[in-house]
Amino acid sequence: MVCSTFDLFKIGVGPSSSHTMGPMTAACDFVEGLRDKGLLNEVVRIEADLYGSLALTGKGHATDRAVLLGLSGERPATIDPDEAERTVKRIRETGRIRLAGTRDLPFDEAEDVRFLQRERLPHHSNGMRFTATTAAGDTESRVYYSVGGGAIVDEAAVARNAPPEGAWDVPHRFRSGAELLEIAAREDLPIAAIARANEQASLSDEEIDARLDAIDAAMSACIDRGMAVDGILPGGLNVKRRAPSLYKLLTERAERALQDPLTVIDWVNLWALAVNEENAAGGKVVTAPTNGAAGIVPAVLRYYQRFTPRATQEGTRTFLLTAAAVGSLFKENASISGAEVGCQGEVGVACSMAAAGLTAALGGSNGQIENAAEIGMEHNLGLTCDPVGGLVQVPCIERNAVGAIKAIEASRLALVGDGSHRVTLDQVIETMRKTGLDMNERYKETSLGGLAVNVVEC
Repeated sequence: MVCSTFDLFKIGVGPSSSHTMGPMTAACDFVEGLRDKGLLNEVVRIEADLYGSLALTGKGHATDRAVLLGLSGERPATIDPDEAERTVKRIRETGRIRLAGTRDLPFDEAEDVRFLQRERLPHHSNGMRFTATTAAGDTESRVYYSVGGGAIVDEAAVARNAPPEGAWDVPHRFRSGAELLEIAAREDLPIAAIARANEQASLSDEEIDARLDAIDAAMSACIDRGMAVDGILPGGLNVKRRAPSLYKLLTERAERALQDPLTVIDWVNLWALAVNEENAAGGKVVTAPTNGAAGIVPAVLRYYQRFTPRATQEGTRTFLLTAAAVGSLFKENASISGAEVGCQGEVGVACSMAAAGLTAALGGSNGQIENAAEIGMEHNLGLTCDPVGGLVQVPCIERNAVGAIKAIEASRLALVGDGSHRVTLDQVIETMRKTGLDMNERYKETSLGGLAVNVVEC
């Protein structure tokens, strides 16, 4: 399965693609399904059961809020964060919910949204079940899994082995890095052109460019807002936003910065911090490929746009298309879900994608692009997901800054080589997959191990 660029890069809200965007989408799908079946006006009670990682870290990831908003008919791509605050407040103050934005009924959040921390559904740690009861006592129930990057699959699709969300007919099918390189060599095309040709199966070039430019604009807007908004992040850890003060420091010391060759690193750190602080606050972000790792690609992309002499709009598009082609390989052959393989599947994949995208934008060969992607993941293998307090803050925010620098380093290492290297991207993806399988469940977005239990919350 080849994943679309616009499935990997989706505009949504923080703090988590799998724990916020996925549950919101699933809840909205459920109530819209009730409406399509003509059952919505018969419903007298709606319930949501959350399992596994969703139950263990859901409150820190705003899963409860996401469910309320999804049941109210909201979707991540179109929701207004300010209006969302008012909607959640109204539900909690009145004890009533407006299903799909139309059907008003009583709703006791404490009773109707259950966090079943000791239970897990069979196919994925991010499982959830929605149940609607009618006045006649009949029930309609559906199980969904949030599989990373805001994507969901339902139990029926899993049972019939249906292709995941985002699968579509394309001219260039590749399931591995080797196949991608082989196609590119046969067609005498760069990887970005292969990705574009696949998108052309359903979109015109004008539509593709417009969507890529919208992703670029959304990433840029997220950076800018993150640098401008000060304060304490929500959740109780009292984590202070650092991006505004770092931005002020860098701009006030512009002349001194000219004497420090490492100032560029400070700017990349700033941009990554800005995005992930905005994500932690529930702001608008772009999954890249997830919310937890949303700062890496935007930070490296802005590095390309601001600090490389050959930056162009077409180069930005090449960056995003190439990054998505690499991300597709991870999603197909391993995972981009921290609840499934740890943070190597989020920050590690984002680092690999950004390294590949930057190398392509700078004119690297397909071999150098594959090498950069491999380096980006190789040095994130085994990275655990152990968020303190179940919040996407510590160590997640700083981890994005480090991941962005790693991506630039991976690109630079690849660009001074000729594309040949000992370890292939396919081998490192398979290693990541097996490492995720071997990783103890405590280190997979459960807050039951690592920093989550060794850092005292205060």
